[in-house]
Formats: sequence, C-alpha cells, structure tokens
Amino acid sequence: MTMSVAVIVALVIGVWGQRLVGAFVLGPWLDRQPKLTRMAGLVPAAVVMAVIVQLTVAQGRTIEVDARLAGVAVAAVLVWRRAPFIVVVIAAAAVTAALRSLG
Repeated sequence: MTMSVAVIVALVIGVWGQRLVGAFVLGPWLDRQPKLTRMAGLVPAAVVMAVIVQLTVAQGRTIEVDARLAGVAVAAVLVWRRAPFIVVVIAAAAVTAALRSLG
C-alpha cells in the first residue's frame, strides 16, 4: 500500500470516527445545553469566514491588505445584517472594483 493510500484510509477512519463521536456523544449532550447548541450552529459559518479571509489576504508567506479585504468586510457586514445573497455579492464586487480603480 502506498503512502497516499494509507493517508487517505487514515483520514477516512478519522472522519468516520469523528462523526460517530459527534452523533452519539456530543449530540445528546448538546441537546441538553441550548446555549451550546446555538453556539455550535455558528461554528461552520465562522470557519468558512476564516478560510475566506485567509485566502483573501495571504499571498504565500506574506499578508497583502488590498481592495479584496474591503470587499470581504462589506460582504461580512451585509451577511450579518441578513441581506439577500445577490446583494452581498454585488456590493462586495462593487466595493472591490471601486477601490481597485482608485489605486
């Protein structure tokens, strides 16, 4: 078995085990803790936003703050204010394009 196949098998077992623990251990425990249930529901959105910001500002091993970060900030505020998705996308693109045209 090659190294990549072994890594894939290990990852499959790890994810499967994590899902089992979540379903049978954490799930029932979270059902008894309404505050934790609400907080756990926010974790996926926070992780996605962290990945988006990281992909926006990271250029190799450096951080590049430019118009894209302003677009992401506008999108974050609009999502927080529960704006429709199309409004979020258009506003973020417009802010990014406007700032790029100035610079």
